[in-house]
Amino acid sequence: MVRIALIEDESDAMNTVKEYLGKYSEETGVEYHMLWYTDPREFLNGYVANSFDLVFMDIKLPGMNGMKAAEKLREIDPSVVLVFITNMAQFAIKGYEVDATDFMVKPLSYHDFSLKFERVLKKIKNNRDVTIAVTGKGTVKYIPAKEIVYVEVIKHQLYYHTKDDVYEVRGTMKKAEEDLGGIGFARCNNYCLVNLRYVTGVVGFDLTVSLGENSRETIVISHPRKREFVKALNEYLGENM
Repeated sequence: MVRIALIEDESDAMNTVKEYLGKYSEETGVEYHMLWYTDPREFLNGYVANSFDLVFMDIKLPGMNGMKAAEKLREIDPSVVLVFITNMAQFAIKGYEVDATDFMVKPLSYHDFSLKFERVLKKIKNNRDVTIAVTGKGTVKYIPAKEIVYVEVIKHQLYYHTKDDVYEVRGTMKKAEEDLGGIGFARCNNYCLVNLRYVTGVVGFDLTVSLGENSRETIVISHPRKREFVKALNEYLGENM
């Protein structure tokens, strides 16, 4: 079941999305549940992380435009998949700033919608599937891969950094790569594996990752890994925009 929020003030556009989702569901068997909001402030009021798998967001909205709403959404939930549905294609470049996965330009066609929705579903699946088990004080905690900003290894100990905490477990970088490789993580040096969704910039051999609202950290890219890391980052951005 895919949990979807649609923030759209036009009923015709809402009906089109609803029709296309229904058609896609009939063709593929994918089940979904969608909630429709006409006001982004209503959507954001009381929102908590992981409430939805996917958010469709118009840009021209009453009271608060979609870009501003997306910024506030990212403060609460940095991982939910975000897709803009809009006739304001000129704002597409700003989607990078709020980690938008894609843009769908009105008027929607079912062909374009189904192709992009299929790609979105793959990203949602990756977000859901992988968890990392860490132990401490006699308990086991499972961390979703999407919440891990980066992993570093220090003397046979792995440290999983999230925006809220750091979790320690005995292990090797090879094991971390086996667990997280292929789902948007890449090595930037011999001791650090980075979640590419949280990379906010690369300048020279310094990369910046986001640890939440107004919180950034700089990690050094080693010379031997620079080309491979930048290639992985570009491929990730190409797949998710």
